Amino acid sequence: MKKLTIALAMVVGASLMAADGAALYKKCAGCHGADGSKVALGKSIAINTMDAAAVETALVDYKAGTRNMHGMGALMKGQVASFSDADIKAVSAYVGGL
Repeated sequence: MKKLTIALAMVVGASLMAADGAALYKKCAGCHGADGSKVALGKSIAINTMDAAAVETALVDYKAGTRNMHGMGALMKGQVASFSDADIKAVSAYVGGL
């Protein structure tokens, strides 16, 4: 019983610490819209047309400073600079489901 309690506590703790894609996306919604359908600053594509893998690749590349689509590289690098790898995965999964 003790092992089951410890295992359950670990699962609950991990899920509480897991990145929340919807909460993280709030930082993005100002430019991309609540549902990802907005063309950000009149330059980007609607990100709700992208799958999770494409979003993740784009965010990783923006964070690394190696992507500059539509001249938005510096702005996007600043936006994702504070995102951890887990945050990027979570927000990518969320956007991929929009």
